[in-house]
Amino acid sequence: MKKVLIANRGEIAVRVTRTLQQMGITACAVYSDVDKNALHVQLADEAYALGGTTSLESYLDQDKVLKICKEHQIDAVHPGYGFLSENAGFARRCQQEGIIFIGPNPDVIDGMGDKLNAKEAMVKAGVPVVPSFNPEESTTPEKYAEEAEKIGYPILVKAAAGGGGKGMRRVDKAADLASSLEAAQNEARKAFGDGRVFLEKYLANPRHIEIQIFGDNHGNVVHLGERECSIQRRYQKVIEEAPSPAVSAELRQQMGETACKAAQSIGYSNAGTMEFLLDDQGKFYFLEVNTRLQVEHPITECVYDVDLVRAQIQVARGEQLPFRQEDLKPRGWAMECRLYAEDPSNNFLPCTGTLAVYEPPVGPGIRCDSGVQAGGVISVHYDPMLAKLVTFGHDREEARQRMVWALGHFPVLGLRHNLPYLKAVLEHPEFQAGHTHTHFLQQHSISTGPSQVPKSGLVALAHFLQQQKPAQATAAQATSPFQELGPWRLQ
Repeated sequence: MKKVLIANRGEIAVRVTRTLQQMGITACAVYSDVDKNALHVQLADEAYALGGTTSLESYLDQDKVLKICKEHQIDAVHPGYGFLSENAGFARRCQQEGIIFIGPNPDVIDGMGDKLNAKEAMVKAGVPVVPSFNPEESTTPEKYAEEAEKIGYPILVKAAAGGGGKGMRRVDKAADLASSLEAAQNEARKAFGDGRVFLEKYLANPRHIEIQIFGDNHGNVVHLGERECSIQRRYQKVIEEAPSPAVSAELRQQMGETACKAAQSIGYSNAGTMEFLLDDQGKFYFLEVNTRLQVEHPITECVYDVDLVRAQIQVARGEQLPFRQEDLKPRGWAMECRLYAEDPSNNFLPCTGTLAVYEPPVGPGIRCDSGVQAGGVISVHYDPMLAKLVTFGHDREEARQRMVWALGHFPVLGLRHNLPYLKAVLEHPEFQAGHTHTHFLQQHSISTGPSQVPKSGLVALAHFLQQQKPAQATAAQATSPFQELGPWRLQ
């Protein structure tokens, strides 16, 4: 494996590039017209234009990606997450073209991509699942109503082929079931081209716990503990941590062994995640399988001192797993915050513009996986996530305090973002106490207070302005807000 194409963009493309280069493998980027000057393009060893502006015209265009692979003698494709990462058809086409797909077998991706099939496979493997009703194709509304009564309200109507909250509705009483079914089916049909939905028991205030699994093509499967991803907004994760404050060593072993057993039952290889809901009685229930590297994988890397992307590449080229279960001992605590270009004061509306100042914090126990840099343009065409800020400490409180400091020393100017909101969540008494669950953000009022630019941001902005107008650094600036900083010089 001498050349790998990263079929992605943003921070994950940057992150994969760095591991490839460290391994002596040529990292090849692809880019849309919008991304021709993006950070992942600048850092790659080679970069090829996809053309187009939207995802469909560029990163999701399988023909374009495969044509580049063939034209430039590329050995393998790393899909990152999102885009083509869980597309079984693309993985099969790679195999047919003699290109290594760095991920699970296409049949596994197919099977686990359908939530109904995945749940049936887990039941056969003896994995506990949330009480549910998986309908036949011709199921009538009356049958749905009958099964909903058996499960007991409240229930969730969920899209069989979906994710990210699309095609999902909570139903609290029988009178609302018919309209919720119709709405969920229509949304699922538009989002996924598949209008099938199923019913699932709604668990009050569960924790979202996922187990990092890893398999190879020699029959080995291990787990790397859990991550808690309960802090969510609109079913999208916002803050993650590893380990979970609710998981004991005994429960971790039980969940890990269950996840490994399930992975072996479906012939899983490469990186993946078994997702569970954990109730307040300590019982866990299977939710879904993510057949790819997760956005929040860095916190597992911190706690287990591994490079999961390196392991992905090693397994993809036929090697055995680089670690055994008995070698994987968790240490310390890690947290991850997702930095978005969005306006919390305006219903989290995505924001566009140019990053006038963007300076990730540095210091002990701080990692920032970033896909942008100062001067970069944030467009309307892609996900507004700018970076993932990760902190590591000896225990949860040290990791939390380090994150609060890092968020307060991360100047981002030029567009609105969610840094103050993240900091407010971390400082909420209930979060500090570890009392987290999937409805945390809906149940607690998160106040960010008046918007303030950190002093480090003022210095960074002053530096930026001086670079833009070096000849205008005159006494006229004496009335600027930078005077609050006292005497300072630009080196």
